[in-house]
Parts: sequence; structure tokens; C-alpha cells
Amino acid sequence: MLKLALAGNPNCGKTTLFNALTGSTAHVGNWPGVTVDKREGVYKKLNVPVSVVDLPGIYSLSPYTPEELIARNYILEEKPDCVINIVDATNLERNLYLTTQLLEMDVPVVVALNMMDAVRKKGDTLDAHRLEQELGVPVAEISALRGEGIRELMQRAYKAAQKKREGKSVLAHSALAHLIGDISIALRGKGVEHPLFHAVKLAEGDEQEVKAHPQEVQTVKAFQKQCSGECFSGDAEALIADARYRYITAHFSEALTRSAKARSLSGSDKADRVLTHRIWGIPIFLLILFGIFHLTFGEDLFYLNAIFKFAYDVDTGNKVLNSFVAVFFSSAGVSTPGAILFNLMGFLCSLAGDGIASGVSSAGAAAWAQGLVNDGIWSGVSGVLSFIPQILFLFLLLSVLEDSGYMARVAFILDRAFRKFGLSGRAFIPMIMGFGCSVPAAINTRTLADEKERIMTNRVIPFFTCGAKAPILAAVCGAIAAQYTGVNADLLVFALYLFGMAMAVVTVAVMRQTTMRGEVAPFIMELPSYHLPQFRSLMVHLWDKLKHYIKKAFTIIVASSVVIWFLSNFSWNWQMVEIQNSILYDIGAFVQWVCTPMGFGSQLGQFGWVFVVAAVTGLIAKENVISTFYVLAPAIGALIPGWDDGESGIGPVVALMQATGITWQALIAFTVFNMLTIPCFAAAATVKGETPKGKFRYTLAFWMLTSYLTATAVYLVLSWWWTAFILLALIALFVAYILLRGRASSCRACRCRVEK
Repeated sequence: MLKLALAGNPNCGKTTLFNALTGSTAHVGNWPGVTVDKREGVYKKLNVPVSVVDLPGIYSLSPYTPEELIARNYILEEKPDCVINIVDATNLERNLYLTTQLLEMDVPVVVALNMMDAVRKKGDTLDAHRLEQELGVPVAEISALRGEGIRELMQRAYKAAQKKREGKSVLAHSALAHLIGDISIALRGKGVEHPLFHAVKLAEGDEQEVKAHPQEVQTVKAFQKQCSGECFSGDAEALIADARYRYITAHFSEALTRSAKARSLSGSDKADRVLTHRIWGIPIFLLILFGIFHLTFGEDLFYLNAIFKFAYDVDTGNKVLNSFVAVFFSSAGVSTPGAILFNLMGFLCSLAGDGIASGVSSAGAAAWAQGLVNDGIWSGVSGVLSFIPQILFLFLLLSVLEDSGYMARVAFILDRAFRKFGLSGRAFIPMIMGFGCSVPAAINTRTLADEKERIMTNRVIPFFTCGAKAPILAAVCGAIAAQYTGVNADLLVFALYLFGMAMAVVTVAVMRQTTMRGEVAPFIMELPSYHLPQFRSLMVHLWDKLKHYIKKAFTIIVASSVVIWFLSNFSWNWQMVEIQNSILYDIGAFVQWVCTPMGFGSQLGQFGWVFVVAAVTGLIAKENVISTFYVLAPAIGALIPGWDDGESGIGPVVALMQATGITWQALIAFTVFNMLTIPCFAAAATVKGETPKGKFRYTLAFWMLTSYLTATAVYLVLSWWWTAFILLALIALFVAYILLRGRASSCRACRCRVEK
């Protein structure tokens, strides 16, 4: 089977083309590093199936980043039959730099001019035929997003793959042409593949090539010595880069004719003047983020009820809501889209639960079997399922921001702030991906060249609340809002999300000044033009998330719910008992003292163990925290006279939390602990794989220590305001120690330089 490799700059539409060719569901993100490894698929619309490989986005074939290494090594070692070079036609000159390097390889190349629809929209014209003549390889016009010209591109790539091609360099008329020619001849004589490419890299002083071809290095050095002051007056790599751009400008610039409209500021440029503003950029981002959380978790749409006071008064019964109308309205007012989806799913789960209970009862099942099905399996699963539409809605809004090109701007504007704390804006990319899931976020850290930055980023990714933690925040904030009038659950959720982000920045700053000292890597990023997200891409992304949640719900969550139900209903001698005599009660009560400093331990008496157990099960999968509450709610409710389980949705969890007597301060501390502690087993395993051997244990210790101390501090400060002064004093002492240590290190370094 023929192998075709897709190569191009970040944000050139490479992954979009890959999805269009293979029918894949690879996520398209508008920032570098979305493809951190090669992806493979099959194109089936030719006479024979063709293997298509999506390589990471790169700016050059110099091995400075992991993406460049992956792309370069694949082409050199795996030997694809043809390389399809995707070029952003709206940024022709910059994209052709990589093209000039690919042409130096002995591999067939086809250039795909992508985003031609955007070129035409600007009123520009691009002469593809002229480019084809100048480059000496086939050139096809396409729009990967709209599916235009793809079939013709693949036909030309298939045809090109049937013929051999010898590499050609645009440096043939440069000052280094003689050197490159001599080295190329020498390498060809040794049977080295792609001799021209290797010769150019040797002239640049490429480290990998220097190690692989030590004899030819002597030729380079002799040439440098001979021509010193002529063509080697500066850095060789810089000279070659300059020669490439000079050639591109001289030979290809006339192929693109820009309209008068294109020479003025585009809509994206005008929007960037506001959205990426040095002062207002970050506040605008936070405002947009709050809008997303409000639409997802709020119950009073745009706070209209707070202004106009028109909501149905459920409590007084003036306008009693039936169960269906309550999906769209609440005592708080008109529900937000996220709340409507949650209420609707809760309503459906309630109906399904009634049906399951009736069916099991009619079948004459034993009491323990009814309890297992109704209170164990279904309670745990339905608790997770009821949140799925709401979480998917959150993912949809975040995906719109990402696919539109805005999130790339956020990474850019945050680079200035992050750099002060020891991280580059590039580290924000996997962090923001952590809002969805920590697993792909951890994998994305491979794009960070600095090992220390990679370790720090992996450690704080779980602080960016993922979709699995969102139900915890929604339940806890809903319980607090239900107990205290005037509290907005969406504001509270948003504040906790910001708290997680703030903790990530603070802990990175601490690590950078202590165990992870080093320079911040530079951050270069291509900003795509704003565009409407592709509906199909969004739906495919949501479908992948849905499958992930459903799989979790009916595997890990079911298994965990069964275990929790069994332990909460059976004693050590395997007899079915009430929950206060169960195995789970004994285990929880034995260790609940550990959580006392955080407010949800011994001070809750007989119910403190509930939160301990929920936190422990959450280490397997964060969804288990909520499913544990749902499973335990009926058993604990049986011990409390006049128990009201709140009917459907979040009601049982809220009722359970109120029954335990836990304070709102302890609930916040409980949430903070779950936000910062060890993530789910899958995420922890992924982080371990991305962490240097032997150092993952320090990451585990970091998660446990940070979550425990932070939750304790939050509980103390919220419960007794004066403890804030003690905490601030400790922080001040620590900062002073760091500053003095840094000053002492600088003095020692200066003394060493003087002595030398």
C-alpha cells in the first residue's frame, strides 16, 4: 500500500485535510502541538487504498522540537512514497520555507495550496501554474475545510508517487552552493540516502548530522576557514535561512497578487486589537469564560429574575410547577441552556429509574437484588448520566472558542503573564486542554522542549478542572446555593475554576524558584484567522466525549457503584445490615480523622466518613465522587426521619450533604481537595508515561501534599477569618526565603566569576 505523508506548518489545515481524507475524528485545534505524534488513516477513493500519515505541524526540518524530530525522522526513515506539503495560501512566503527544505529530499512532493477559499474571499489571486513551474513539483488548489479540490490533489499525489524524484535546492546560486555540492557528492558516493538534504544540514551545523557524518564536518570547517570574512561572516544557519527567504521573495512573490482590500486591516486584525489587547486581553478572556460557565451552570438566565422578579414561586405554591415545566423554570428564574439540559436528563433518568424499580419488583427479585439494581447500579450510573448533557454543552462552548481561533490568542496574551511565573504561553495549551480531559493534555506536553517545564506542566494540568470534576463542582455549589439564599451557583463554580488556575500558576512559580530552576523557553506561535467552527468537527468532537463518558459510566462507574453498595450494606460476617454497621462505615470511620483539618472529618460525627469514602473512590475516576453520593443517599436517608431525597437530578446529593451537617466552608475545602489531588488512574498513568523515569513519585507526593495543605488552608481561612493573617505571614516568610536564597546564589556566581 502506498504511503502518503502530510507535512506543513502549524495551523495550515493539515489535520483538517487528514480528517477529510480518512474520515477520522482527530481533533482540530488552532494551536501548535495538537498533533504531537503521527496519525495514520486510509484514503479509499482511489483505485487502490492509500495510507495517509498526519505528521505534526512544523516550521522547518531542523530538530529543535519534538514535532520536528518526529516529522523529519519519519520522512527519512519510514520512506513515504510521496509527501503532500500543505501550504497556507494566505501566508504563502512563510509556509514555503518548509517547502524549500522538503524539495531537497529525494522523495516525490506535491504542494497543496490550502485555504484558497479565504484567498478568493480577500479578493487576492494566486497563480498555481506559475508556482508549479518554479517549484518543479505538482501544485493543487484545495480548501480542506470545504472539501474542495481534495480528489484532484490525491490523484496528483498518487501519480507523483509512481515516479522517483531527485532532490533540488534553492541554494544552488547561493555563496554556499559549492560547499553543499561537494558534501552532497561525497555522501552520495558513500551510498547515503537524501545526500543533498544531509549536505545542507551539515553546512548549517546541524547537531544530528555532525554526529552522523564526522568526516564531512572537516570539509565544512576547511571551507569556513578558507572563506572566513566572505560568506561565513555570520552564523551559517542564519545565512542559509536568509538565502531561502531571498529566493522565495524573488521567485514566488509575483505569483500572489493582493487586492486593495487585502492591504487594509482584515476583520481578524481589527478583532485582535481588542481581544489581544495588552491590558484588556486577559479581562476579556475571563469575562468570556464566565459567560460560558453561566450558560452551563446558572439557573437564572442572565440574572433576569434578579432584575425583574418574574420567576415562579415554587416554595409558596402560588404557581406550582409540574415536573416537565420545572425543566425550563425554577424558583431562581428561567433556566440557562446548561441547566435545562441537566434538568431534562434528570427528568428522564427519574422516569427510567421508576421503570427499572417497577420491573425489578414485578419480577419478584429478592430485597438485596432490588437494592443492588436500584440503589447500587442505577443510582450510581444515573448520577453520572444526568450530568452528561451539561458537560457536553460546556465542551461545545469551549470547542467553539478553540476552533474559531480565539484560544490560540489566549495562549498568546497569557504568555506575558505566564513568563513572569516561569512558564511560556506554550504551556498554556496543554493546560487549557485539561478543561476537557487531563489525558490528552498530558500527552500534549511532549511539545514542550524543556524537561523542567514539561514536568511542571504535567503536575498542574489536573488543577484545570476537567469534565469529570465538573459534576463535583456543580453538586457542591448547588448544595451551597440551596442552603443559602442569594448564592449564585454559577458564580461559585466560576470562582473555583479560577482558583484552580491560580493554584497552577502559584505552584509553578514556587517550583521555578526551588526545585525547577531554569530559563523560560521562547514561545513562537502562528495565529490563525478567525473563522466559524465547522459543524461536523464540533459534532465529531462531542461524540468522542460522549462515547468516553458512556464507556466510563457503564464500566468503571458501574463496578465502583456495586462495590460501594456492597460495602455499605454488608457487615464483616457477610450479613446484610444497616449502613452504620457496614464494612464501609467501619473503614470510613477509621480514617476520617485524616480529613478533620479539612473540615469534613471527625467534626461531622457519624457522617464524616461519607466524604472520606467519596474522596477515595474519586482517585479511581472523579465521576465516582458523585456516584458514591448517589449510592449512599438511600441508605443514609433511611436513618433520618422525614428524609426528602429531592426527587430527581441533583436532589439526592444536596439532601445527603445537608443531612450530614457539613458547613459550606468544609464543602468548599472538599471540592478544592478533589480538584488538586491525584487525578483519575488514567490521567495519572499518562502523566507517569510523560515523566522522566524515577521522578513520578515526586509528582504523586506533590499532588497529595498540595491538595491536603491547600484544602486545610481554605477551610481555616473561610471558617476563621483571622487565620488569613497567619497564612499570609507564612507565605511572606517563604517568599523572603526564596528571594534571599536567589540573592545568595547570585552573589556566589558573581564571586566565582571574579575569582576566575
